[in-house]
Amino acid sequence: MEVGARVSALSVYRSVAGAGPGLERRGLPLSPRSRRVRKRLKQSRRAGAGSCPAPPPQPGAPGPSPEAAGGKLGRRSVPALQGQGSEVKETRPVPAPRAAAAGGRSPELQAVLRELGEVAHSRQRGARLFQWMLAPVSPQHFLEQSWEKQPLLIQRHQPSYYQGLFSTAELDDILRGGRVRFGLHLDVTSYVAGVRETHNPVGRALPAAVWDFYCRGCSLRLLNPQAFSATVWHFLSILQEQFGSMVGANVYLTPPGTQGFAPHYDDIEAFVLQLEGKKHWRVYAPRSEAEVLPQFSSPNFAQSEIGEPVLETVLEAGDLLYFPRGFIHQGDCLPDAHSLHITVSSYQRNSWGDLLEKLLPAALQMAIEEDVEYRQGLPLDYLEYTGVQNSDMVDSRRHAFMEKVQSLMKKLVDYAPIDAAVDQKAKSFLHDCLPPVLTESERMLSVHGLPARWEDGGALDVDIPIKKETQVRLLHHGVLRLCNDENSVVLYYTTENSRVYHEEELKYLQIDPEFTDGIEFLLTSYPKYVTVNTLPCNSVDEKVSLATFLFEKGLLITKKPLVSV
Repeated sequence: MEVGARVSALSVYRSVAGAGPGLERRGLPLSPRSRRVRKRLKQSRRAGAGSCPAPPPQPGAPGPSPEAAGGKLGRRSVPALQGQGSEVKETRPVPAPRAAAAGGRSPELQAVLRELGEVAHSRQRGARLFQWMLAPVSPQHFLEQSWEKQPLLIQRHQPSYYQGLFSTAELDDILRGGRVRFGLHLDVTSYVAGVRETHNPVGRALPAAVWDFYCRGCSLRLLNPQAFSATVWHFLSILQEQFGSMVGANVYLTPPGTQGFAPHYDDIEAFVLQLEGKKHWRVYAPRSEAEVLPQFSSPNFAQSEIGEPVLETVLEAGDLLYFPRGFIHQGDCLPDAHSLHITVSSYQRNSWGDLLEKLLPAALQMAIEEDVEYRQGLPLDYLEYTGVQNSDMVDSRRHAFMEKVQSLMKKLVDYAPIDAAVDQKAKSFLHDCLPPVLTESERMLSVHGLPARWEDGGALDVDIPIKKETQVRLLHHGVLRLCNDENSVVLYYTTENSRVYHEEELKYLQIDPEFTDGIEFLLTSYPKYVTVNTLPCNSVDEKVSLATFLFEKGLLITKKPLVSV
């Protein structure tokens, strides 16, 4: 029976399937730094008021929960590079395969993750993992020659290179867990005779139904695999510090001799990592200047609309294919093999234009409030010589009007709260972030390593014995961000985020300005450990209170494990 006939038979199935505790405030004098912070609040209020809505969730991502989770911190007592590539330029080499794998990971991936666990700085971890993902092409060469410019093909002839990141066996285990739901976590798709269809029933995606779809020629797309796979979560959480932007992923399983998706382009930078089997790919250049680096994904295209490919190849296990947003692409399976790949994506709505969407409304609001020239009335007769109907008019009044508008727009730069607008972008990024994955050492040195427990009818070792001599540091570089927001200083953080996109509201703590010096000191000191007594707070009690509070939220680790007394 032909694929098209099998797919149409699925209509029969579809028809029946149908904040932690705050610190008490006290009226102590403001430090000079605190006064400067409060002066910046005015700009931040305007930047927040002028910001645009966040980009829409990824496909399959649930909406936000009804309430924000906030606390308050006061005080308390196209070249195809096939194994060529430039030299990888990093301070330490990517580790070679070592011992046998643990936990189902390949020796190489296990060696990489073990090596990364020994790197003190989380941003360096991201850089080295990115280096490994692209090897033998250096990140510098990639960013100069391919990033946002043209596709890149890396063919390694090493089938096990990405082994252990994800597999069809792991997908089967996930389905057997009973948590996967059609449409929310898993899409069933087909592309036959130029027609793209989605075949999602209602309800849970149980193995019998899912594998029946697969046997009938349908592709499977697992959304948010990081919610189900600890390894994918680990992989993406490290990479997000390399990009400074959300790093997401989808997993695609395609039967032999089929295609699951129509030609289209995306609004993300895409890295296709081939995990199993092989797949035939065709990549096409943007059709016009307007489709170069688009803000939004395209509809499905017909073959007649896309021209000839600029790159055509067969990806085999261990290979990588990168294409920038706006490059049309399609992939189909050859008759003799299935395909499993994971698409790692980043840089959705992360352009200069997206920053200016937040910046310009805030700058205009400030200019109107502070400069009378922006509040002066328009000329009484301006409708007589402006607008489309007067666009070809030669009139000195029209010329003067246009010069006035240009002058006001140039002057607007002086009112642009650039730092505050960047903080708004950073705030969105921290909401998008995956929670950090802790190494075993980090776990033992964090709040998760404390011996608090229930024993002999009572709770034991519940105190956090941080003292002025205790040495501490931030957990990771990108785990928090200090911003001015509305009328307060706010600390946004990622340690309580969910592995499911936006399942939780953005987590934050309101900070007394007197504590900003201490938090900024921790930020600038990272990854070095500092003693609590060196925190620039007003008293020893405040230093210990600040460190204890941040430790409780999982944002600090200690140099040595804490021993409760």
